[in-house]
Amino acid sequence: MAETGNSGKGVTAGKLASTVQKRLSRAQEKVLQKLGKADETRDVVFEEMVANFNKQMGEGTKLQKDLKAYMTAVKTLHEASRRLQDCLADMYEPEWFGKEEMDAMVEEMIEKELDNNLEDTDTLWLDFHQNITDNSMVSVDSYLAQFPDIKARIAKRDRKMVDFDSARHHFASLQKGKKKDEAKIAKPAALLEMAAPSWAQGLISAHQVAQTNLSYNQAEEELGRSQKIFEELNVELQDQLPVLWDSRVGVYVNTFQNLANHQEKFHKEMSKLSQNLNDIMTKLEEQRQLNEETNHNEAASSPPTVSESNSSDYKLPPDFLYKVKVIHEYAATDGDELELNVGDIVLVVAFDNPDEQDDGWLMGVQESLWIQNQDISTKGVFPENFTQKL
Repeated sequence: MAETGNSGKGVTAGKLASTVQKRLSRAQEKVLQKLGKADETRDVVFEEMVANFNKQMGEGTKLQKDLKAYMTAVKTLHEASRRLQDCLADMYEPEWFGKEEMDAMVEEMIEKELDNNLEDTDTLWLDFHQNITDNSMVSVDSYLAQFPDIKARIAKRDRKMVDFDSARHHFASLQKGKKKDEAKIAKPAALLEMAAPSWAQGLISAHQVAQTNLSYNQAEEELGRSQKIFEELNVELQDQLPVLWDSRVGVYVNTFQNLANHQEKFHKEMSKLSQNLNDIMTKLEEQRQLNEETNHNEAASSPPTVSESNSSDYKLPPDFLYKVKVIHEYAATDGDELELNVGDIVLVVAFDNPDEQDDGWLMGVQESLWIQNQDISTKGVFPENFTQKL
């Protein structure tokens, strides 16, 4: 067990030493290349592929980030829309329509229609968010998932290229020195050789030749191994990078086409529901106006109060409708208009020709002038929104 443990530690230490040696060799090789003392393997076409890869990865990452931000915004808008609809549902009261003035069945139908409208809207938002996730977000995520592995292999290819250059330079150096070493070996100039007997000098020369050949063969073997690893990675990436580069078009088309289709469908359905909601609000406003008219007609047809019947100095002008109080001053700009001061009471009368009445304008006579003169000729038109009905 102890031997096994020591063996494991030895292997680990050996791998660590080998890794450190490789890093030192690469660092040394890069320094020599930067100083111009060693040539560097260059592939302009491959460098363009890597530049395209980095550009493509940056664009894809931005697309993924912006698409996630869009989905977050959709979810936020959905929640805000839901709260707004909940607020509307809470405020929507059946009595707004008037139970006595309108049929209970119609009122119930409108309330039901509003509830369904809110439920359908919520479903549309959820479907829209899910469709973007399934058809656009998943596609972009799958597309980007392949980049980390290829990026790692590009980095590995760069390291193996430095190893290949280092092995190539080392082998070339040994090639240059081989002839010099062989010449020195052929002329026994070393002291050891000169001191050795003649019969031993041949053995020493043979040993030196063997040592030189061993280093040479090891360098040649290392060069072949480094070249093979580098070229295998290089060929794989040269096949994959152009395919990956071309795939971006299909990914972008698929992403934005799906997004556009789902946006169109979502907004089309939302438009229908918005129109339904608008119709409901229109009905509510119409019913409110109908309520006001009904109440006014009832008030006009009711018998006069005691104070009115006992008032000897107060006679209503012909075609009298109701009274209003001036809440904003108005300066007349034409001869047929009334001058209004805040607090004035105006007796509203019907137009002689209803076709002459413009939207937002009423016909009336100042109450004070009417009481004094009983003269209907002093009547004139005035803006309704400057007054408040009494």
